[in-house]
Amino acid sequence: MLEKNKKALNKALRIFKKDGAKNTINGKLLASSSRKQYENTSPVDGKVICKVAEGNEKDIDKAAKAAMAAFKSWKDWTHQDRKKVLYKIAELIEKNAEEISVLESYDTGQAIRFTKKAAIRGAANFRYFADKIIDAPNGLSTPDKHHINFSSRSPIGPVGIITPWNAPFMLSTWKIAPALASGCTVVHKPAEDSPLTACVLARIAKEAGLPNGVWNTVHGFGETVGKALTQHDDIKAIAFVGETTTGSHIMRQGADTLKRVHFELGGKNPVFVFEDADLERALDAVIFMKYSLNGERCTSSSRLLLQDTIYNGFVKKLKKRVANIKVGNPLDPSTEIGPLIHRAHQEKVLSYAKLAKEEGAKILTGGKIPKGMDEGCYVLPTLVEGVRPEMRIGQEEVFGPFLSVFKFSTEAEAIEIANSVRYGLTAYIWSKDVGKAHRVARDVESGMVWINSQNVRHLPTPFGGVKYSGIGRDGGDYSFDFYMETKNIAVAYDTHNIPKLGK
Repeated sequence: MLEKNKKALNKALRIFKKDGAKNTINGKLLASSSRKQYENTSPVDGKVICKVAEGNEKDIDKAAKAAMAAFKSWKDWTHQDRKKVLYKIAELIEKNAEEISVLESYDTGQAIRFTKKAAIRGAANFRYFADKIIDAPNGLSTPDKHHINFSSRSPIGPVGIITPWNAPFMLSTWKIAPALASGCTVVHKPAEDSPLTACVLARIAKEAGLPNGVWNTVHGFGETVGKALTQHDDIKAIAFVGETTTGSHIMRQGADTLKRVHFELGGKNPVFVFEDADLERALDAVIFMKYSLNGERCTSSSRLLLQDTIYNGFVKKLKKRVANIKVGNPLDPSTEIGPLIHRAHQEKVLSYAKLAKEEGAKILTGGKIPKGMDEGCYVLPTLVEGVRPEMRIGQEEVFGPFLSVFKFSTEAEAIEIANSVRYGLTAYIWSKDVGKAHRVARDVESGMVWINSQNVRHLPTPFGGVKYSGIGRDGGDYSFDFYMETKNIAVAYDTHNIPKLGK
């Protein structure tokens, strides 16, 4: 299978080797207006994949104006016609799933066992929101005695979507599908370190019959392209997935034009394992939610809170399993952890292993580069115990295969540890005690909680965090609340009283 995937990758890369990764503006593949390019390298082997158009303010201006011009007609498409196009996009994603999965794997270092699922999830996102189009304009009826009140929703206009490098394909579909379903047009800025599948997505959208200008893609760096996008007058809202500090920059940059923002930011998520839990299932979930996707996921359970009565036995099994996780070429179906996104991020994750020792914690396994894997950006899955809440490794988001273990004795102590960080994205609770599980879910500071489960996304449910983990919610009607404006219309009966002045 590895050789088969390599062949599929070589086939998928031909167009990029020849022409590079270009911007898509108003339906056309374009170089940057400055003609500048940058090199995109693979974390697998450090080799240059292709040259990428390095966009600038002029490219964003051109894309934003194209999106504004296209919005005038796209917003008036019938729900049936818009649904057909989104369904066609989903169909073409599935048709191109192999190309998408091998490109994403080589571009990001994610194991192909996960990137294969990302393509299918992306198609599901488009189908789900295609089916919701008919409901998108719906509001509420709120009558009183003398008036009929009803509300409706309409698309806000062109929106900017900025996506990260850790799951670029799926997260792009997660943001773009509801925007298009709402009737908005899009300027998409992919992460500069993972541009390939964004190009495939833009190509698929055009092939599906999406009108020119409805979906534009501009590559480049945050300090130029990202800044220009967040400041442009024609862009009415910014949806951003990424690091918390970047989110605060975007908020400042968009302030002068009163941008609506939706942020899905960092996390330092707790997983509680109480003594009455199903410990084998909890063990599987703890490992999966930290070490899948290379640990580079905002919803990963990076802080394990273990009750003292089960601590030793659980940690012993955990250490054995973590040390057994297979690190290797992400194109190999047997690989469980591939290389991290780039050298600087590899060095950052390794620095936290060094910091753990300095702070007095104990590394049980990992914390270094695997033997014979110096060429790529590989890190052994790392497990650290003896972590206290005040330690930096207990507070800061590592965003890699790095799990910190805490010990607690009481429910109140566990809650205190969990809430001691500035983040509040997700929490995971393992307990057979229904009352306790509900109490902890109520008291933990997070936007989402899973009880006796890993992260399983149900598309209609709200997705988002509290505190430094984000602003707003995605999913189902929650997405439409962001991409659409709500208007209330009040119609009076002739029985209502009008005050009289000057009579």
